[in-house]
Amino acid sequence: QVQLVESGGGWVQPGGSLRLSCKASGSFASMNTMGWYRQSPGKTRELVATHNTRPFTFYANSVKGRFTISRDNAKNTAYLQMTDLKPEDTATYYCHLLESLPRRGIYWGQGTQVTVSS
Repeated sequence: QVQLVESGGGWVQPGGSLRLSCKASGSFASMNTMGWYRQSPGKTRELVATHNTRPFTFYANSVKGRFTISRDNAKNTAYLQMTDLKPEDTATYYCHLLESLPRRGIYWGQGTQVTVSS
């Protein structure tokens, strides 16, 4: 059974920084894409950033230049370094893993809360 566990969320003032971590465990394809989504109350879940094993990265326009996604394949861990945080970044952040073909399994973490306010 695949499990994703996030950590690193919390409260920070505008302009501050946080680093989120996502540890994957269980049985899953070594070729995969890990990433981060976020969701605020009353809004749909949105893609923040992804990083596959090729590697290839993708960032939402709202976080480009401020967030950096990375991964340590030996540790099965993905990271999201967030800088210059803004109040609009406040959300629950979810780790995501998508297996490459042929299985194409999808897995989610439980989420970690990020609150940006003064």
